Amino acid sequence: MKQHLSSTLTGKLIFFWGVSGVLILLTNAVRRLAPIAWQPIEDGSLSPALIAVYAAWLFFMAYSEGYRGFQKAFCPRVVARGVYLSHSRNPWHIFLAPALCMGLFHATRKRKIVSWSLLTGIVVLVVMVRQLPQPYRGIIDGGVVVGLGWGILWLLIFSTRVLLGAVSTYNPDVPIAAEARQ
Repeated sequence: MKQHLSSTLTGKLIFFWGVSGVLILLTNAVRRLAPIAWQPIEDGSLSPALIAVYAAWLFFMAYSEGYRGFQKAFCPRVVARGVYLSHSRNPWHIFLAPALCMGLFHATRKRKIVSWSLLTGIVVLVVMVRQLPQPYRGIIDGGVVVGLGWGILWLLIFSTRVLLGAVSTYNPDVPIAAEARQ
């Protein structure tokens, strides 16, 4: 589905609200996790073997979470849903734009299942990782920071492209029946 960003100021502001809300969530997570990830490096609690594990984990998370998860799927979909939203005048969609951009509602059944499952899984993993002692928690959080940082960068890149006039070609995964009613 090829779609241009709305040319109206209101449409662009709605797009900005949806995408920037997601950016704020990701940035806040990096802000909270980065000091925890840095702690084992700063205090010297990493053995040579743990340094190797940390480095391998960073590369793995850069590829799996950053490249495959964020760059190839999440970020282009957030932007596509933001472009779709820029044409909407549904007050609930606009008010909850960041959640809509993340696919948590007004999405195909499959997209809602995937989005809510990922969100639930992330919450469970966060609770579990918080129980780990340093340096293990720092190692895990370091990989998460790298993945989230990659995601923030690509969300900014995809958003900027669309704001500069590029066409969004990624499927926004919106329900077709609901789209016909709008």
